[in-house]
Amino acid sequence: MKKLLIAAALATAFTAPALAQGAPPPPAVEAGKDLAAIVTLPATSDEFKQIDVMSGGWPAGGDIPFKYTQYEGNEFPGLHWTDGPEGTQSYAIIMQDTDFVARGAPILHWSIVNIPASQTSLKVGMKPEEKPAGSIYGPNYKGATQPYLGPRTPPGPKHRYHIQVFALDTLLPADFAPKSYAELIEPLKGHVLASGSVMGLGQEKKAQ
Repeated sequence: MKKLLIAAALATAFTAPALAQGAPPPPAVEAGKDLAAIVTLPATSDEFKQIDVMSGGWPAGGDIPFKYTQYEGNEFPGLHWTDGPEGTQSYAIIMQDTDFVARGAPILHWSIVNIPASQTSLKVGMKPEEKPAGSIYGPNYKGATQPYLGPRTPPGPKHRYHIQVFALDTLLPADFAPKSYAELIEPLKGHVLASGSVMGLGQEKKAQ
C-alpha cells in the first residue's frame, strides 16, 4: 500500500462506550481497526512495522495492580519493547485512559520523548529523575513536563489504559516542552516508523 497508517494517538472525537457492570473486559484497541478510536499518522515508509510492547507490571489485557496506581504507591510498572526498524533515532511513549474523555480527548497519564534508539526498556520502579539520558517528559492531565502518573480509576466499570510506543526517525529539540496533547503529537507526524501498545485494566480501590 502506498500509504500505510499506524496508530499514533487516540482520537479527540472518541467517546468510550459504557461498560456494563460485571461484563467481560473489551479487547485491546488494535492499530487501524477500532474505527473512530484512533487518530492515524502517515508512516514514513510503505511497509508497516509492529513493535511488541510488554509491561513489567501486568500481563497484556490484565488488571493493573494497585501499587502502580495513584491509589497506592504510583510506582512505575516497567516497560519493554522490541527494537524499532532500521533508521530509528528515538522512541516516544504515550499512556492514555481510553474510557475517560476530558475536553474531547482520552485523558493523558504519561508521555516521554527522545528515548535513545539503543534503549528498549524502562525498569520497574523507575524514579522521575532516572529517566533515560536526553529524554524529555511531556504533559499529562496535571500539567506540562510530568513524570508517570498511574491510574486512579473512578467508581464504576474498569477502564482501559493503553501505553503506546513509537519508533521515530528523528530526535525532537532539547528544549521541546509541549503543554498539551496536541502540541505533543504534532512533531511526531510523518516521523513514525513503527508502533505498538500494551493495555491494562484499572479499577477503583474501595475503602476497606
